[in-house]
Amino acid sequence: MATVHLRIGDLVWGKLGRYPPWPGKIVSPPKDLKKPRGKKCFFVKFFGTEDHAWIKVEQLKPYHPHKEEMIKINKGKRFQQAVDAVEEYLKKAKGKDQAHSDDKSKSDKGRKAAKPMKIIEEDDEDAFKGGSSDKEQTDSDPEPSSVRRLVAGTVTGFKWESSQVKDDPHFHHFLLSQSEKPASSMEPITKRLKIIEEDTGSTSIQAADSTAINGSITPTDKRIGFLGLGLMGSGVVSNLLKMGHVVTVWNRTAEKCDLFIQEGARLGRTPAEVVSMCDITFSCVSDPKAARDLVLGPSGVLQGIRPGKCYVEMSTVDPETITELAQVITSRGGRFLEAPVSGSQQLSNDGMLVIVAAGDRSVYEDCSSCFQAMGKTSFFIGEAGNAARMMLILNMVQGSFMATIAEGLTLAQATGQSQQTFLDILCQGQMASTFVDQKCQNILQGNFKPDYYLKHIQKDLRLAISMGDSVNHPTPMAAAANEVYKRAKALDQSDNDMSAVYRAYIH
Repeated sequence: MATVHLRIGDLVWGKLGRYPPWPGKIVSPPKDLKKPRGKKCFFVKFFGTEDHAWIKVEQLKPYHPHKEEMIKINKGKRFQQAVDAVEEYLKKAKGKDQAHSDDKSKSDKGRKAAKPMKIIEEDDEDAFKGGSSDKEQTDSDPEPSSVRRLVAGTVTGFKWESSQVKDDPHFHHFLLSQSEKPASSMEPITKRLKIIEEDTGSTSIQAADSTAINGSITPTDKRIGFLGLGLMGSGVVSNLLKMGHVVTVWNRTAEKCDLFIQEGARLGRTPAEVVSMCDITFSCVSDPKAARDLVLGPSGVLQGIRPGKCYVEMSTVDPETITELAQVITSRGGRFLEAPVSGSQQLSNDGMLVIVAAGDRSVYEDCSSCFQAMGKTSFFIGEAGNAARMMLILNMVQGSFMATIAEGLTLAQATGQSQQTFLDILCQGQMASTFVDQKCQNILQGNFKPDYYLKHIQKDLRLAISMGDSVNHPTPMAAAANEVYKRAKALDQSDNDMSAVYRAYIH
């Protein structure tokens, strides 16, 4: 097989870790993003997403020769949208090149003796980086010259900006301050982040543009630890590694670490060892008991805490557990942040989680590149315990909503109505959302593969109800939903997706 020579501007299929081959374009990386050591690799910006990565040469294939092969092995909706984006990109670029060629031809006829002038367009990548001239682009190029231009429109995120930080729709930070003088907390998160104040009435929000300009993230030089490789943690670690972070992992079932070791992670033998080796350690486990055991148990986190070490609790637990963990960590000189996440396994894999943080604000700032790698948005909402309260409220609403949707689907069936028609109508109205569509389609297909465990949403409902009791606030809707989830658990649905609550209505 002949060697394939690739260069900047080429369209390719890129394979990264566990992810399927995806269409992308080789582009110049930001100046401050260093190439990994080792085997030769190229910086690839993927179509249809905000993702980018350094990809080894052996994991790249030219786009056109392998197009049919790749389309046969991947039928996903997002994949097809990415392929459509490539074709639209090529179509527009071809038209743009034809217009440029016609203009050049007319100019040559009128002024044969004149020196050809290259028109520098706003989205001309080579022009901005001092690339090759027009005469260096020959018919032997593996792709048409259009791949050297960046076309605005269908495909976004292919223009590197270095002089000015613009709004990035993929990721924002939000710092929620309870201060009566929001201007006093207007210092930047980092030198790269611009703080913008928004008037929201009683609470001030400062929105900071991400350093992830078009998906470009400069990873922190701090050593990162991660404890817990479940549905959510696995996706988080994968994205941390993909964005260049140095990560040490531990999991109660050690075999789950193997895949991440292959992708470049380091292995910690105990939680204490991970914390002692790392500057910032994240944990993401199932419930309050697991969170306490991880910190206070044998060879636990507390044994590895030293002054200055940072511990970030990402599990969804009750505020009392957070308060306890914060006290024991800080009593050893450690720094504590809670940062539970809103999302699912798919959103975790896609790096599109919503992070709600509280506690030590300086730790939140130190975690900036990590949060950008794992999520699309992060909020900082004050003292430790606030994030736990907020996340329980969010999951209480989501769990109650899911139970209501399942109730509607089963009532439609019981009254002789089409469940598919019910869903079609629902998805055309004000309640339309990706969540509703995906969960209902899975129910109709009998697919309850866990994206968010039913047992975990029931745990969150229980904790939310208890939190309501502590402040004498009624939670009748959550209480009713909780009973339905408890019935589903009794029907052995605990380890299925939360949408399996549907089965509580049909048994």
